[in-house]
Amino acid sequence: MEIVRYADRPDLLERRRDALNLFPEYMNHNAVGWKYWGRLYEDFPELQLALVEDGDLLGEVHALTLPLADDELPHGWDDAFERGMEAGGGNVGSLLAISVTSTARGRGAPAALIGAVREVARAHGLDTVIAPVRPTWKDRYPLIPIERYMTWRREDGTHFDPWLRTHERVGGAIVAAAPESMRIEAPVADWEEWTGMRLPEDGTYVVPGMLAPLAVRHGVGTHVEPNVWVRHSL
Repeated sequence: MEIVRYADRPDLLERRRDALNLFPEYMNHNAVGWKYWGRLYEDFPELQLALVEDGDLLGEVHALTLPLADDELPHGWDDAFERGMEAGGGNVGSLLAISVTSTARGRGAPAALIGAVREVARAHGLDTVIAPVRPTWKDRYPLIPIERYMTWRREDGTHFDPWLRTHERVGGAIVAAAPESMRIEAPVADWEEWTGMRLPEDGTYVVPGMLAPLAVRHGVGTHVEPNVWVRHSL
């Protein structure tokens, strides 16, 4: 497996959506993401990386830099993305998304992608790298507040959540909850298409795959996704 920059392999960009569209569809309709995603490749080319093997696209990581003071953290994913894009960079690196195909799992691919971002951060003299982590198993416990979920541990002391466990294994430290990390708001008709569920009246709905419930009010559905802030020291 080899890690390359998308800037150096534009052919991979044309294939990434089909190969690595691993997140729920509704996450592609976040307002901040819609506004800024395309600019990532132009504004922060050194932090848009792909994992390839024998010509196959197996994974990717997207990140940027943003200005933060001391131990300050953004409010969440939306805030980190917007701050970095509007400021044009800064002293801290922030992961935005990591995707890995099933064929690359169990081979150290996520750790390699995190490590690649850390190496770029070191080379550019950044202070640290942070990540608004989307816990893998939080969708199984959508009614549990993220502040409690982030404290769960297994009997051996490692983290209960596989993705948080991976971050800790490569040196990351859990530092804070981000209960309102990413906001997605859309008409109910869109949510019904994305989720495959009927949403016949106002209320709070538990949707398979969501880390927190979906709130429907006056024909509009709002999902506020919680994340966990992890800091990777350089």
